[in-house]
Amino acid sequence: MTRLLDLCITAVARSARLPVLVLLLFLPVMATAHPHGWIDIRVRLLVDDEGRLEALHQAWRMDPFYSLVLLEELSRTEGGLEAGLDRLGGEIRGNLAPFDFFTEIRLGDERLELGEVNEYTVMERGGRVEFIFLLPLASTRALSEETLQYKVFDPTYYLEVVHEAEGETPLDDALLVGGELACTTQIVPANPDPELVMQAALLDVTDEAEPGLGRHFAETGVVVCE
Repeated sequence: MTRLLDLCITAVARSARLPVLVLLLFLPVMATAHPHGWIDIRVRLLVDDEGRLEALHQAWRMDPFYSLVLLEELSRTEGGLEAGLDRLGGEIRGNLAPFDFFTEIRLGDERLELGEVNEYTVMERGGRVEFIFLLPLASTRALSEETLQYKVFDPTYYLEVVHEAEGETPLDDALLVGGELACTTQIVPANPDPELVMQAALLDVTDEAEPGLGRHFAETGVVVCE
């Protein structure tokens, strides 16, 4: 499974010793087409003193309905909510690691290799479950040489991943660059082909899209540094 929703449901089911089917029954009855939920993200680029990108600090907030389901189930697990959130963090980290945490990063035309995630946590914020983690590069890269672009997306588009926004406007902290570099940032909306939009609309809750569909619906974070 590559869908974060299923990965988290599986994690909670393990903790609660409940069959996955029981939690699947909580899916919204109105979810009859992709996507079936969403994640709001914030991204901060960590840059060293020499202007080299070291890592992407990401925060993912699950949608309110799914967060409610998770929080209610985790509160009933051994150790209560706090212990349940800790276990969930480890499960999410382990399940997403083979998929590069749904993240693609390019510097110019080159796709950058990612390192191992060792720093992560899960918390409740504003009634929503938030997964926060540090995604390092395999090796640091100078940001002043090329335009950096990244996408964060569920390959099957079961979940929509978008930067946190107020209406159609991304929040000021949806994309930040740390360090002393002078950089400009932009979040470019997705512009999928109408045929792909139709293809996604025809998928119901029992269907699984071909891996890669989500890329066409992903926003692009763009960073240009002097």
